[in-house]
Order: sequence, then structure tokens, then C-alpha cells
Amino acid sequence: MKKSVAILASGSGSNAENIIRYFRSKNNKDVCFPVIISNKEDAYVHERAKNLGVSSYTFKKSDFESGKVLEFLKEQSIDFIILAGFLLKVPENLLQAYPNKIINIHPALLPKFGGKGMYGSHVHEAVVVAKEKESGITIHYVNENYDEGQIIFQAQCEVLPTDTPDDVAEKVHALEYEFFPKVIEQKL
Repeated sequence: MKKSVAILASGSGSNAENIIRYFRSKNNKDVCFPVIISNKEDAYVHERAKNLGVSSYTFKKSDFESGKVLEFLKEQSIDFIILAGFLLKVPENLLQAYPNKIINIHPALLPKFGGKGMYGSHVHEAVVVAKEKESGITIHYVNENYDEGQIIFQAQCEVLPTDTPDDVAEKVHALEYEFFPKVIEQKL
């Protein structure tokens, strides 16, 4: 049965593009990505969506909370939701409508360096300041709390004493691009 997946992203959308290209390269006809949704009108993910031939939409935070986004997802017959750099907290109405069908990626080894405000460069800076010897990615189901859903998969990378936050980010991005699409494929 064909699965219809929405991607939610707030920023550049490099993970969103990587996921879609992965499934297209495998010629996987069982999975389609009809929409990308952002909470930011000026997010570069909209340009990536256009280049990929995928429709993209912007919804305000209040649209997520009011149920407008849920209504839209239902109209689009969406089966799963992937968060790829999406910074808003997922509201209860989406969690109830998509139990264990919303997957997020976090740029650290949870439970460390998770929670509100811990995203992107903030995470990598915290890892370096804490003098961690490793970092990585955590792919998890989304629940009512930031970065606390059931962990699906983790991958590690070494953090050297000389690494800057940008060095850590580069290593973590490589893990994201390698593993996120594969784990999504397994869970759909």
C-alpha cells in the first residue's frame, strides 16, 4: 500500500531534499512526498521543494495549534510525518491523529543536549563546551515533550578535543544524510 509522507521543516531543508532524493533514487513507488510544510515563509526549504517539484506551504504556529494543519494533512491523505529541522513543538492534535507516525531527527545523542532551544548550532556548541568525546544523531518518535519520544536509532561520531562546533556539525550532518532516509524507509 502506498504511503503518503509530509515533511515539516523550518530552515534550509537539506535533510528534506536528501530524504526525497533517496526515495527517488531507489525508484520506490510505495512512498510519495506530496507536501513540504514550513512555519517560515522565507525558509529555503521552499526553494528546495520547488526544485524537486514538491508543493510547499507555510502555516503559522496558530494554524498548527488550531487544527488547520491537521485538517490540511487529512485532505492530503498523509499517512506519516517527518520532521526535518522543524522547530515548533508538535501540538497535541497532530500527536493524537498520528500516534507513532511522526519521526524526528535530533543532532545529538539524546537524552543529552535535547529540549527546548537545543537545535542546530546550539547543540554542537553545547557538545564542544561540555568536552564530549562523541556526538551523533538520534532518530525518534515525537511525543508531547521536546526530544523525549521513543528512540528508534542512534549513530555516533567522534568529537576530537580540537573540533569546533562547525567540525561537529559537519560530522553530524554526514550521519543525518546517511541514516535518516534509511531509518524512515524501515519505519514506513
